Amino acid sequence: MESLPPVILGVIFFTGFAIAFGLRIPLEQRFVDSAEVAMRPRRQFVMEGALCILVGIGILLFNRLALQFPVANGLVVVFGSLMAGFFIATDMALARERVAILEAMQHQDRLKPPERLYPMSRKFSAIALTTALFVAVVIGMVVSHDIAWLRQVENSQTALAEAGMAVLYEIFFIMGVLLIWIVNLIVSYSSNLNLLFDSETSVLENVSRGDFSRMVPVATNDEFGFIAGHTNRMIDGLKHRIELITALKMAEEVQQSLMPQTPPAVQGLDISGQSIYCDETGGDYFDYFDLPGNRLGVVVADAADHGIGAALHMATARAFLLYSLQSYTDPAALLNAVNPFLTRDGADTGRFTALFLLEIDPGAHTLRWVRAGHDPAWIYDIQSGRFQELSGKGMALGVDAGHQYVENVLNHWSPGSIIVIATDGIREARNTAGDMFGQERFRTTIRNNAGASAEAIKTALLEDLGTFRGNAPQDDDITLVVIKLLAGPQDG
Repeated sequence: MESLPPVILGVIFFTGFAIAFGLRIPLEQRFVDSAEVAMRPRRQFVMEGALCILVGIGILLFNRLALQFPVANGLVVVFGSLMAGFFIATDMALARERVAILEAMQHQDRLKPPERLYPMSRKFSAIALTTALFVAVVIGMVVSHDIAWLRQVENSQTALAEAGMAVLYEIFFIMGVLLIWIVNLIVSYSSNLNLLFDSETSVLENVSRGDFSRMVPVATNDEFGFIAGHTNRMIDGLKHRIELITALKMAEEVQQSLMPQTPPAVQGLDISGQSIYCDETGGDYFDYFDLPGNRLGVVVADAADHGIGAALHMATARAFLLYSLQSYTDPAALLNAVNPFLTRDGADTGRFTALFLLEIDPGAHTLRWVRAGHDPAWIYDIQSGRFQELSGKGMALGVDAGHQYVENVLNHWSPGSIIVIATDGIREARNTAGDMFGQERFRTTIRNNAGASAEAIKTALLEDLGTFRGNAPQDDDITLVVIKLLAGPQDG
């Protein structure tokens, strides 16, 4: 092929690549643009490489059939086309990937991780090994060709020096061309990496500032695509959790608004109550009701379980209580009216509500109560130093619609006596050793603070409970109501 005039050789190569360029646009539209975004760089590589190889094969056939060149010379052309096709195809594939990254950054079309992983290390290794192989083969071909040519050079010092310089220039030229191609691939590859790094870091910076409006573009099938896809899932999860926390915070505020903000001002009574939830919301509830005849109603309830479900169930129970209070006559009648509604609503969920309802008549100095599956309340007689259970029979609300509740009565209390109504979250609280707080510690704290106000007794109970529990987590909701009976029968 060396004997062929450069102009004709150039025309042959130009014609071959011109035909390939003419085919490239329709092939790109049909073969590349129709594929998924993540698959376009791979298809671009295959198309560009195939076109270059076809050009080499076409030139080989033309030279063989039209110009009768040896097949060996044609194979050199095919190899050159293969090498050029590799560098061109890799560069075009990287450019196509860059376009996909920019489009994904703009439109955020793909947000999920790719279905199949093509590791970046494998792609990089394949490019590096192929490049090294091409360089080694080219150097070997040039050296073998030049050695054969030098053997034909006239055996004189001047001719050998000129031939040596020509060989050196040829090697430098070929190495320069290969170096330009390699540097171009490195720059193109680095540009894609910078885009991927910048897109992910900018999104994560926004997330750190609380902005979840942007997602990381998923435009590749390598580790960056997987990291981006799972980062997007993390962002979605964080966004959902923030929304959930906000909703729970709002639910907590709503539930707290349902609780008494201040104790009722009733002559002869000193009252304090509080609920502490182990989650943002809970199933415990307490309230005070003004009843006919200057009587006061106190209710402490504990819905099964805790959290948002228990809170919703407790809100329903509260609504039924308030509705039924319009026709209040006595504690048992009130619960007999409420129970069928709660049983109907809890039939599918199996939820129930333990409740203690106390009616205090300061004028008649009587207590009437109903215990519906709840822990008994305690009354402490400060004069005798004895505790008495305010117990009684009755199952939890929401279990049996036909169950009839019966009230219990206490017709006397000593001045300064203390009533404490608490959910089982106090009695069953455990410390790090697994020991329960229990009734004895509960009573000891009441006895030690019996001379203080209801608020001070409540605070002392909660503080002693916290000291006992230590670093152990709070496993259940806690509700506590303390009532100090300041007037005795002789004061009426």
